[in-house]
Amino acid sequence: MHINITDFNDIDIKVDPVLTDIEKMLIREAGSLVHYPKDHVIFSAGDIADRVYLLESGWVKIYRISADGKRVTVGSMRSPGELMGLAETLMGVERICFAGAINNVTMVALTKTRFEELLAKYPFLSIKVAELLAVRMREAEAIIHEMVCWQAPGRLAHMLIKMGERMGEQTNNGIKINLQLTHEELASMVGTSRQTVTSFLNTFRNENSIVYEGKTISIINPDKLAKWLA
Repeated sequence: MHINITDFNDIDIKVDPVLTDIEKMLIREAGSLVHYPKDHVIFSAGDIADRVYLLESGWVKIYRISADGKRVTVGSMRSPGELMGLAETLMGVERICFAGAINNVTMVALTKTRFEELLAKYPFLSIKVAELLAVRMREAEAIIHEMVCWQAPGRLAHMLIKMGERMGEQTNNGIKINLQLTHEELASMVGTSRQTVTSFLNTFRNENSIVYEGKTISIINPDKLAKWLA
C-alpha cells in the first residue's frame, strides 16, 4: 500500500527536495563532516547564519520557542539528502529558529563563502537551491492553511499521512513510520497539546486507522485516516 501525499494536499510539489548524487558530491567536497547526537541543538535562534548543512543521515526538526516556553515545530522535518539552513545563510542574518537532532545525525557543514562560490560556479546548483526555497515557501503556506482551516485531529492525521509517505516502511502490519517521536513532539508539530495528541491517537487506533506501541506508529488504513481531512 502506497500513500501519495498530494492526494491530501492542495499543493502538488514536483521538485525533489533531496539532492542528486552530483549535487551532494559537490557539497561534500567543499564542506566538512560533522556528527550530532540525538536531541543536540545544531543551531539556535539568534545565531549568526554562516553555514548551510547537507543532512547525510538522521532527521532534524526546525522549531521555535513560544512565549510560554514550548517548542513549536515550523516547516517540515529535514530528511537525509536535504539541505538546511539555506534562507538565513544566503540573507546573512541571524537565525530565528532552532534546529534539533531528532536522532543521531551526520551532516556536511559548508560555510557561507564556500557555498556561494559553489552557486556561482555551478548554475544548476543555484537553480536547485532556488527551487528548494520555493518548495519550502509553499510548504509554509500550506501549514498556515492547515492551522487556520483544519481542527487538531485533521492536522494530526495529515502529518501522519505525510510521514508515512516520506519515511514509511511497508510491513505486514501496515505502513510503519520509521521515526519514533513522543506525543509531546507530535503535539509541537501540529500546534496542539500532548493530551490532545494522545486522545486522538487513541481515537485513530480505536477506529483501526493506525496501530501504535510506545513511540512506534503504523498506518493500517490510510483511507480511513484521510477522512479526518474533510
